[in-house]
Amino acid sequence: MAVQAGEGRPEVLDIHGQGNSLSAQVGRHARQTPDSVALTFGSRTTTYAELHDRAGRLATVLADRGVTAGERVALLMTNRPEYAEALVACSRLGAIAVPLNFRLTAAEVAYQLADSGACALLVDAGLHDRASEAMRSPAGIAVATTIVVDSDDYERDLAAAEPRPETRVDEDCAAVILYTSGTTGKPKGAMLSHRNLYAWVTARYAHMGFPNSCRVSLCAVPLFHIAGFATYLSTAFVGGRLVLMPSGAFDPARIIDVLDTEQISLAFFVPSQWQAIVRHPSIEGRTFPHFQAGNWGAAPASAQLVREIRDAFPTVSLTSAFGQTEVCSSAMVLRAEDAAERPDSVGKPMLNVEARVVDPEMNDVAPGEVGEIVYRGPTVMLGYWNAPEKTAEAFRGGWFHSGDLVRVDEDGFCYVVDRIKDMIISGGENIYCAEVENVLAGHPKVGTVAVVGAPDERWGEVPVAVVVPRGEDAPSAEEIEAYGREHLAAYKVPKRITIVAAMPMNASGKILKGELRSLVREGR
Repeated sequence: MAVQAGEGRPEVLDIHGQGNSLSAQVGRHARQTPDSVALTFGSRTTTYAELHDRAGRLATVLADRGVTAGERVALLMTNRPEYAEALVACSRLGAIAVPLNFRLTAAEVAYQLADSGACALLVDAGLHDRASEAMRSPAGIAVATTIVVDSDDYERDLAAAEPRPETRVDEDCAAVILYTSGTTGKPKGAMLSHRNLYAWVTARYAHMGFPNSCRVSLCAVPLFHIAGFATYLSTAFVGGRLVLMPSGAFDPARIIDVLDTEQISLAFFVPSQWQAIVRHPSIEGRTFPHFQAGNWGAAPASAQLVREIRDAFPTVSLTSAFGQTEVCSSAMVLRAEDAAERPDSVGKPMLNVEARVVDPEMNDVAPGEVGEIVYRGPTVMLGYWNAPEKTAEAFRGGWFHSGDLVRVDEDGFCYVVDRIKDMIISGGENIYCAEVENVLAGHPKVGTVAVVGAPDERWGEVPVAVVVPRGEDAPSAEEIEAYGREHLAAYKVPKRITIVAAMPMNASGKILKGELRSLVREGR
């Protein structure tokens, strides 16, 4: 209940925004600090009152088109203010947002639309052709309505709609489905509930603190990615201002300017981005007095890079985060006071996370021994959408199995050793070898293909394909690359392709990926 002064006596307004959903949090800030800026995008600013109102109107538009609680709403957009409106609108309805990677091909988009059963799609004008191609797929897509968010029709529809009243949503229901590929090559939709997200935000600020002077966050990664989504979510929950960068190539000079002119206080970058920033000549002579909290993740940072970051940003409390989409982005945190001494560690479990390091029989391993890290707690996903068998496998023994092999030292600090999942992390993006292999195997000249990661100074790792021809007519590297670009997002296409007569195999006929990886990394 809220009380508003009126003529003669207070007016009692029935506010149904209790709870901890994204919509409820934005509604609170819209009532308490309506003129505070929620979002900056270039020269465009959106206050919390404006975001609350526009999201409420979009919720009405979606509801009028048949979207109800529990329905999936796909978002195929580059970074833009309408993305934030869509996320809040879905939360207002109790609908499930399904952010899609705008780099995906039409075939990849079609799979995720069909798998999620999305009934509505919000899309950029620039991506509309790809979406239309995806929806012509015979995959059984259920999208009933498409809304182009950067159009006159969108603005007219919002202007004509009344803001939908807030309703309390079940916090144990899914708020978002984020697709993450698995070792089988088929993407899986990780379901994160409203409670998952709130528990993660609480844990994040418990570790890093949140003084009043530290309320301007920079988001330079895509909002479809868990890192970008989590950055927006954690900023909105505390009524901060998100400075959202347009999607496109990473420009360190532009980032340096924004850190300075927008008085950024919090920012996340993957190590390759941090490296580009601190080594760029335009950083010379700048002081960044407002920059208080820096974070890295998605790949390890060297001790040298950590020193360079500290030298460039002496006011920054620098931490690292480690986790995955299924645990709301991060489950382990390396605190600022430990980062200088242990830059190769991923730290310790964050608040709300319980972790163990186990052998294949779920027995705890001793300190220093290698095992798989498993998690449980309120930040762990509900499960995989429409995939009960994969969910059961992921939660065997009552714990979520990360697929990461780690060791823990005597002081409880965790170190990543390898990945059970055959995955490459390139510039912060996960590339799953099985998915790339499945696509390249469709080329008529390819007999056997294996994809492994090779070190890269800029991206950390890049995919490399090793191919055994199907017959005497061997494909060229150019042919395979062109085929890959037709069927895969550009960042998944192997950056180097080698044609060989045979693969290294074990006695069971399985490719020896470890040996192959060594050969590739040694350039042989």
